[in-house]
Amino acid sequence: MNELNDKIKCYRSVFISDIHLGTWVSQAEKALDFLKNTECEYLFVVGDLIDIWELKKEFYWPQEHNNLIRHLLKKARTTKITFIPGNHDEFFRQFNGYKFGGITIRNHSSHKLLDGKKFIIVHGDEFEAVVRFNKWFAMAGDAAYTVILRINKIYNILRKNFGYKYWSLSGFIKQKLKDAVDYISDYEKLAVVKARLSNADGIICGHIHKPNLKRYDKIIYCNTGDWVDSCSVLVETNEGKLKILFDSSEETIEIS
Repeated sequence: MNELNDKIKCYRSVFISDIHLGTWVSQAEKALDFLKNTECEYLFVVGDLIDIWELKKEFYWPQEHNNLIRHLLKKARTTKITFIPGNHDEFFRQFNGYKFGGITIRNHSSHKLLDGKKFIIVHGDEFEAVVRFNKWFAMAGDAAYTVILRINKIYNILRKNFGYKYWSLSGFIKQKLKDAVDYISDYEKLAVVKARLSNADGIICGHIHKPNLKRYDKIIYCNTGDWVDSCSVLVETNEGKLKILFDSSEETIEIS
């Protein structure tokens, strides 16, 4: 049975990002179901929890999005929660170091695994030059990605009605287009450089909606993925082992 759906799972740490509340492509119900059925000592929300970019264009906030925020605030009573704002909710970066409802806001954070390995935690938009130096172009690219996700959602509703499993159009494009593959590779390498310069053993980020867990020489690169497409989450088990879990399949990504 899928590890995400077993009741109840306990982890030492959970890293989740890119839920994009405020958009109709957000799979907030699945994210909420995971959080409700998960217990952990540390929870890191690694950016783009709320999509302020899209909310400015068109206000969309169904009850399930409200329910997820309420659950996080409730969970903060017993769990150490750190929120690292992303580029879509960068508004919260001005509150670096503040605590709201038991949730600490940090523009960058860090975490030590059970074995003492140090990881830096960032959303990751700093590695994408187009976001840093041309926000308008980035928003145009984001709009195109949103269109793909909307097509993907409608397509998968039809697939489900005919008894077929979920299929990711955006994931297919990412795998097949050379430019996208090169972009992801370059992004990962920049993240690894950041970890080396920080004298860390690894880095945890989100932003590009491409879950991954791999070694670059001695540096461990972790990307949490997202909850608009892959529905993935990075966890540290109680034994100190890192793995990525997926909602839609038995698949996991692990590293020794």
